[in-house]
Amino acid sequence: MPTWANWLHRANMYLSTDLFGGPRVLKLAWVINAQKLGSLPFVLFLMWWYGDWSPVAWVYLALYGSYGVCWVLKDIAFPDASWQRRVTWGGGAAAFLLGLAPYWVLPWLLMSGRGHPPESAGVVAGAIVLHTLGLFLMTAADAQKTFTLRIRPGLITDGMFRLVRHPNYLGEMMLYAAYAVLVGHWAAWAILLIVWGVEFVPNLLAKEASMSRYPEWNSYRARTGALLPRVWR
Repeated sequence: MPTWANWLHRANMYLSTDLFGGPRVLKLAWVINAQKLGSLPFVLFLMWWYGDWSPVAWVYLALYGSYGVCWVLKDIAFPDASWQRRVTWGGGAAAFLLGLAPYWVLPWLLMSGRGHPPESAGVVAGAIVLHTLGLFLMTAADAQKTFTLRIRPGLITDGMFRLVRHPNYLGEMMLYAAYAVLVGHWAAWAILLIVWGVEFVPNLLAKEASMSRYPEWNSYRARTGALLPRVWR
């Protein structure tokens, strides 16, 4: 794992777990679920506040709101072990404000009139397709990982993980990219790139460092891509 990625990963873990110290009274999953489930009323409030009842605003509300509900249902049905760790009040606040709240800037850009939503129905339809496929990839990959590891701990190399090592990350990036398409503002893409670079990449590399302990890791890595299937060998 590169030194810079290891440093970022350690910093992220401290900020989201032990910031300011004290007892770990919250589950990180509770913090994440609060933001995900709160996205629907938040976007609806923005629509009311700015008086934006346009078709694109309604599409954004439907996609983002349903994603939040699906996330919480996923956490109830097959919770991700990495989100079940206990965190301090400071860690929970940092996780919410630094890691999750930036996503809410995207609907603000759209509803406040600063964005440039697509005028083409085809582009909107494309964003819906991208979001749907992303939600499927993320949910299916998380489900396979959770239930497979309960029965057979080890490296998962089949199913959703046969061609891509991190399909759940790919799925989440796809659905947030769909939101940026609907917003139509460079700042939306900048926020996503910063979050992905600061949070997703170090976490992904940390997972790969952990998976490298398995004997079949080298052959698996050689035939797969981190986020996209390999088109050449």
